[in-house]
Amino acid sequence: MRHDKAAMVIDLARGMAASAEGLTLNEMAAQLNVGRRTAERMRDAVLMLFPQVEEVSDPPTKRWRIRGGLSAFEQAPTATEMLELTKAAAALRAAGEPARAAALESLERKVKAAMRSTTLNRMAPDLEALVRAETIAVQAGPRPSADETVLAEIRGAVLAERPLNFIYARPGAEARTRTMTPCGLMFGRANYLVAADRESGRIQTFRLDRMSAVEAGEGTARPPADFDLGAFASQSFGIYQDEIEEVALRISPEGAAEARGWRWHPTQTIEDQADGSVVVRFRASGMRELAWHLFTWGEQATIVGPDRLKAVMGEALAAAGRALERA
Repeated sequence: MRHDKAAMVIDLARGMAASAEGLTLNEMAAQLNVGRRTAERMRDAVLMLFPQVEEVSDPPTKRWRIRGGLSAFEQAPTATEMLELTKAAAALRAAGEPARAAALESLERKVKAAMRSTTLNRMAPDLEALVRAETIAVQAGPRPSADETVLAEIRGAVLAERPLNFIYARPGAEARTRTMTPCGLMFGRANYLVAADRESGRIQTFRLDRMSAVEAGEGTARPPADFDLGAFASQSFGIYQDEIEEVALRISPEGAAEARGWRWHPTQTIEDQADGSVVVRFRASGMRELAWHLFTWGEQATIVGPDRLKAVMGEALAAAGRALERA
């Protein structure tokens, strides 16, 4: 068996061991990015190499899983995998996220502690060299705050399906005591609690650094049955959620190549124009954050629509002009 096929078999075995309910053939094919027939051959190879594989009936299909995990031999991480874990922790710490960085650093220590000394010693020189050769470029922007105690309280309320009580203070507004149904967390340029109003069911976002006295309340609080955090996050260009708009941006020929390789939004389409420019279209809310982003494109970006985005951009330009006049 070629080395790449052997690697696929080990990867599939890891997937079976990592899934409590097991994998179907279709899930195996998706994990390996192969066709169903190839997935069947890979499954049969795993069955020969790992006799502890269990077949689970899940009508109308079947699943296969490996209980008890795999041995350290099959699970030893590579230097590249450990490097990415180290970089992820370093990026969080550099971005002002010490609590989340500490969680990854703790995971890194646990992984290394579980490795055989010979494997760890063999990896150490390569890992050290890679860590010295790669770094994280820290970009200007707000420093998100995620207090470890606040995160633990929110996560506990989510898992226990309990309401969340907290005091929320917006700039220029009186602090209010809120009781919400926690739906999840969004991390980015700022960190947010996503929660549902207990009466109306309306989904709202709250910046973690503006929350205090956070604690789980009494009773049961379940998110709306049809709520999907990933889908909710993808509605906006950034974090702010408001009315969803049909956005169209014309990028000049000078910026067209970069625009084609840019990830604007999950719903984006890019249309080539006769003059070499491109028109980028997507559906999103968050026009203020989009306007901020468009400043980085300078004269290369022209707003085709919506009118509200043009208005928001105009307001931002006027505010910048007033600031310059005061300087």
